[in-house]
Amino acid sequence: MKAIRIHPDDNVAVALEDIRKGEDVLSVTAAEDVARGHKIALRNIREGEAVVKYGNPIGLAKADIPAGAWAHVHNVRTGLSESADYSYDHKVYDKPVVTPKTFRGYRREDGRAAVRNELWIIPTVGCVNSIAARLVQENQHLVKGSIDGLYTFAHPYGCSQMGDDHAQTRKLLAALCRHPNAGGVLVLSLGCENLTQEQFKAELGEWDDRRVKFLVCQQVEDEFEAGAKLLEELADYAGQFKRETLPASELVVGMKCGGSDGLSGITANPTVGRFSDRLTALGGTTILTEVPEMFGAENILFSRCENEEVFNKAVKMVNAFKDYFVSHGQVVYENPSPGNKAGGITTLEDKSCGCVQKGGSAQVVDVLEYAEPVTKKGLNLLSGPGNDLVSATDLTAAGAHIILFTTGRGTPFGAPAPTVKISTNTALYEKKGNWIDFNAGTVAQGEDLDQAGDRLLDFVLETASGRRTKTEERGAREIAIFKDGVTL
Repeated sequence: MKAIRIHPDDNVAVALEDIRKGEDVLSVTAAEDVARGHKIALRNIREGEAVVKYGNPIGLAKADIPAGAWAHVHNVRTGLSESADYSYDHKVYDKPVVTPKTFRGYRREDGRAAVRNELWIIPTVGCVNSIAARLVQENQHLVKGSIDGLYTFAHPYGCSQMGDDHAQTRKLLAALCRHPNAGGVLVLSLGCENLTQEQFKAELGEWDDRRVKFLVCQQVEDEFEAGAKLLEELADYAGQFKRETLPASELVVGMKCGGSDGLSGITANPTVGRFSDRLTALGGTTILTEVPEMFGAENILFSRCENEEVFNKAVKMVNAFKDYFVSHGQVVYENPSPGNKAGGITTLEDKSCGCVQKGGSAQVVDVLEYAEPVTKKGLNLLSGPGNDLVSATDLTAAGAHIILFTTGRGTPFGAPAPTVKISTNTALYEKKGNWIDFNAGTVAQGEDLDQAGDRLLDFVLETASGRRTKTEERGAREIAIFKDGVTL
């Protein structure tokens, strides 16, 4: 099959492989070459008429588009604006029937599950990044037995910030300290930064002093000796935890996409959607973020909010992000990226309709603020931008044990949580085997989406049980903190 018409109402199809001028495709003759992932018009589309994909408008024709023509940025424009009216039109879809599943994870003393048992060093200020990095390097001997790794997460903040930025940095770092994948945490401070140790402890709330230790570098003669001693104490505590059999209902999985292409909404994203439906049917939890990449497709999610309270929170989240764009003098539709366009994505609506496929068909049970911990089992929406590192860090802070990251172009970064890279096409999987963990390009080659979803569920359970991702093998662990305001 050379192309796919995703929905019966679509007036464009997506090329599953390169189409040459003169080839017959879905009852039309290609008027020009159309690359894989790009769109071909299935009938004449008049200037100003909606271009329809996924059964939804993804833009408006800038000029007449003849049947068989390539439909892309040269002849299609966005139909989005900064304002929209929303109404609650509740829809419920059947849940899949899934046999109970388990994984081999860690049970924390507070009852939470974990999929890794690691030691983390959390710098409260960028000034101590180099100290944290040296502590990691010099204390790798602690990674033994059931301890899976020792990591730190460098960032440039914690000082010279005010207002919301200062609060978000404090909130995000404290949330990472609480993450169950960290069996032991060393909070590393300088001593004169805006984010004082007293502020941080207040943000953190109650903590177990066997699991969380604090070091202020200016208060000790040798920070490396003091840090090593504290890390040894943390390793003694964390080393007591062993893997045991836990129900899949304990899992929390974040969902994200980046470097998308025209196949993202056809192969990888709906595969993740099938996975999400299966995990939530088992009683587990999934989290979907990237609010700007919901613009134009938000009603698909809004209609599945389980009640009006959740619907109102979802509308508030989307409108707040639109206001954020407007307050900075930016249009809401300044997206997709050059790489997205090269891969076949034309407008933000096109990108968004593909992006929300990761949410499957389950009910939305809650809407979370930035770095807010998830508390309800089921599908959650999380406020955060589209930026890969910022949103993946946000997902980790919200409590995701594992992050599923779909991509059509490829990307090597890794979040603090194990990050599973899922390719939209087989060519990427074969080319970048050192980046990609799971191939969803098989869907374009005929694999049923339900079968792909089952396959991904099994892969996630293996990862939760200790299978290392490609990013973990390469030591790719990074964070980025959402920033909006002034730097002093």
